[in-house]
Amino acid sequence: MPRPFPKKISQIKPTLTEVAQTSHFVVQFGGLSGNLRTHLRDRGMNDRFITDNLSLLCSRASLPGSGIATADVVGNFTGVAEKFAHTRTFVQMDMEFYVDNAYRSLKFLEHWMEFISSGSETKDGVNPLRKGYYFRMRYPSEYKCDETRIVKFERDYKNYTEYKYIGLFPITLNATQVSYQGSQLLRATVEFAYDRYIAGRSRSIDKFFDQSQNDEASAARAEKSFAKT
Repeated sequence: MPRPFPKKISQIKPTLTEVAQTSHFVVQFGGLSGNLRTHLRDRGMNDRFITDNLSLLCSRASLPGSGIATADVVGNFTGVAEKFAHTRTFVQMDMEFYVDNAYRSLKFLEHWMEFISSGSETKDGVNPLRKGYYFRMRYPSEYKCDETRIVKFERDYKNYTEYKYIGLFPITLNATQVSYQGSQLLRATVEFAYDRYIAGRSRSIDKFFDQSQNDEASAARAEKSFAKT
């Protein structure tokens, strides 16, 4: 490798000024099961709010992280310990939502988690007000969501990357603090678990036009289509 040479500011500036910013993103919830949607409607949540308004109230989200779990193997070569991959692992994701004055964003999270553990009430007919009430979990196909996406884009709306979550559902809703000491925006923070994610565009129309992955060919085709419009 040759030794580094000094560069002019004009050579460095294009690289350092074209960096992504954290404040341009959108979260899209979709693919909720029919039973879950019915449960949310019964609690006063309409589909229009979940599809359109909820994404605007998401003030913070996390792009997914992943890792590779390995196993140690000793003995193939004398004195050498090797590692082999056996499982891909995924980091849990957290989101923060502004709570609107109708508390719909908070109710969406509360009632989604309520639905997950509502089998004792809906399946067994147990009254939740009785002292011997218990929690029975529903089947994963009822409460997991396969169409939640985070789209990270830039100010010009030309460059973006998309992540689709498979098997996503909330596992922790953090306590929300209220106080008399100065009014602030009320926020709800929730942690989601998921089975895996797909990096790149994964909608059916993207598959049809062969623009489904984060590769150079797909990016060039998308840029060409954007230029025509």
